[in-house]
This record gives sequence, structure tokens and C-alpha cells, in this order.
Amino acid sequence: MTGVAEAHVAENYSPLPVTIATGEGVWVTDTEGKRYLDLLAAYSAVNFGHRHPDLVDATIAQLGRVTLTSRAFMNDRLEPFAEALARLCGKELVLPMNTGAEAVETGIKVARAWGYRVKGIAEGKARIVVAAGNFHGRTTTIVSFSDDDTARDGFGPFTPGFDAVPYGDADAIAAAITDETAAVLVEPIQGEAGVIIPPDGYLKRIREICDEKNVLFIADEIQSGLGRVGETFACDREGVVPDLYLLGKALGGGILPVSAVVGDRDVLGVIRPGEHGSTFGGNPLATAVGLRVIEMLETGEFQERARQLGAHLTAGLEKLLGHGVTGIRSAGLWAGVDIDPALGTGREVSEKLMERGVLVKDTHGQTIRIAPPLVIRATEIDWAIEQLRLVLGG
Repeated sequence: MTGVAEAHVAENYSPLPVTIATGEGVWVTDTEGKRYLDLLAAYSAVNFGHRHPDLVDATIAQLGRVTLTSRAFMNDRLEPFAEALARLCGKELVLPMNTGAEAVETGIKVARAWGYRVKGIAEGKARIVVAAGNFHGRTTTIVSFSDDDTARDGFGPFTPGFDAVPYGDADAIAAAITDETAAVLVEPIQGEAGVIIPPDGYLKRIREICDEKNVLFIADEIQSGLGRVGETFACDREGVVPDLYLLGKALGGGILPVSAVVGDRDVLGVIRPGEHGSTFGGNPLATAVGLRVIEMLETGEFQERARQLGAHLTAGLEKLLGHGVTGIRSAGLWAGVDIDPALGTGREVSEKLMERGVLVKDTHGQTIRIAPPLVIRATEIDWAIEQLRLVLGG
């Protein structure tokens, strides 16, 4: 593939060497005019389809008014956005940022501040329990508690204050908590690790443990949230409400970066004026788009689509078990598919699918991840599964 963008992007940044020019719905077109069915939803940032007309209209309308203000000034889109997102989450306060990594960094700061100012942890001693196999971003602090060598190697020294335990093991979380623990930070479903779904009751038990030990429960729903798994949030699958939601990616509707930390006043309110912020966080253009995303989610239409089409996707993938596929994990319109090593790595299968006009993402060796926009049609899912069957030699 050719293109100006390719020449300036490190080879290992993107799993697929495609320079995308345009996109609409669930299809994208590269600079050479070839069309691809996007089953990675632009890295989970596009839940509602590329260039969804409602989101485009909201963007255009705001462009005609004001697009950017300093963080020192309020704008008339910020309050409606914050109110709507707080309502969607069942919380009181919203702290808007730009990227998912910023949301995670903000969550870490909030947890530490809460630990010192509310729980009474000695200054500089606060710790956070995290899960092995996590992916929360690529900033220096975040990779400090990653066990992915690709993310960590060569970027130390690392930030202290984190205790990692096996994912899916609530007893290990309980054992790791001390008087200095401020929070437990987990993905309700691990996305980058290959759509790893924890055992039933895992999230409920975390909630109970955090309540028992006076520790915050922080849910990174940046990939799993906002309709992807057939519920508004993956935590909803167990009827669990964390102390802090970390949101991003699809919150910007595939239009621009938008993220947020959402919590109640007794937690998120520990941040005092002037202690934290972002130059672009909560800007009028971002909040106009984010507000429209929230309004679309409030109808429940996309959650229902994810449930129904997710069942269709899972049924189709199950037919490939024993025929090049060794395992499937799915939640709504999100699936991790383990490929038989005899047929190639996840990366190799992804590249072969790309040649056939299907975009997926490889994760950790033998796994490919499928996460189409929620507007995909059943016939498009069927076509994609057929391409996978052909790639696997079926």
C-alpha cells in the first residue's frame, strides 16, 4: 500500500498496513480505492458506524457556532453533555478529557487523591491493584503496570504504586489489598488481551471486596462500554456499578477524540479546582458530538442490535470450531477468535483477511479480535465469516 500517512507511521503501530482514505457505515476505502469491511471498528472507536449522519449533523451544526474554547471558559455544550453522561452512568459528576489514556491517568489521580483525603492513606503510599494481561493505554505510568513486554521494554524507569494479580481471580484481589490500597482498576472484559471474559460473578465479587475493604472500584469501560457488549456497560452484565467509569473511544462517535471519568461527588469531587484539567477537554465540538452519542445510546437501540447481531456472529463463528478455529469468546458484537497454530498466527490470518477485504485485529499471537460497528447487517457478518472460512482453508 502507498500513501503519505504510511511513510510517517512506525511499522509496528498498526496491525495492518492500510492507509484509510474514507469510510461510511461499516465499510472503509483505502487510498487506492479498495473497500474493506471494518470488523475492528477503527480500534473500537466507531460503535455507530463511520460517518453516522446524526453525528455528522451534530458536528456540522457545532462547527457553525464555536469549536474550541479555553478551559478557563464554559461553553453551552459542556453542561448538557455532562448531565447526559452522568445520567447514563447513574452518577453525579463528569470530568471530560480527550483520550482513553487520559481518562485512565485521571482515574489514577482521583484514586490516589481519594486515598489520601478520604481514606487517610499516608502521603505517597497509595497503591492500586490491577490485573495481569491488562491494556489501559501507553503512557509511562500506565505501561508501568503492564506485563506486555512490547509496551514496557525500553521505557523505564517505571512508576511505582501498583500491584498486579491474575485476571479473573477475585480472591487474588482480596489478598492483594492492604491498608494502603486506594483502588482496584480492571477492564470488565479485557479487550486487547483477546476479548477475555472473566468468570461469572467476578465483577460482583470485586464490588463486594471493595465495599468490605473501603477501596474504590474503577472500571475501564473504554473498549467494552457504550453498547459494545449488548448492554450500555459491560458491568451491567452483572448488575454492578463501579465507583468510577473510565470512558473513551466510541464516546467520540468516530468523529474526534472524547473521553471522560464519571463518578459520584464523594469520589470524583476530591479533585479541587486547578488541580487537574485538559486544554481541550470538554471543548464545544467534542461535547456536541459526545452528547449526540449519549442520546443515541439512551434509546437502547444499539444495545439491542449488539445483542441480536452478536448472537448471529457467535453462531457463525461456532461453525468454524474444529475447522481452523480452536476457541471463541464473545460478548455482544465483540469476539476473540483463537486460530489453529498450524494455519498461521493471528497476524498472518489478519493479513489474509485484509487481502479479501475484511479488517480485523490480531491480539497476542493466535487470536484475532472482531468488533464491527453496531450498524453492521447480518448479511455482512455472514460474508465476513465466509471470508474467514476460506482463509482457514475451509
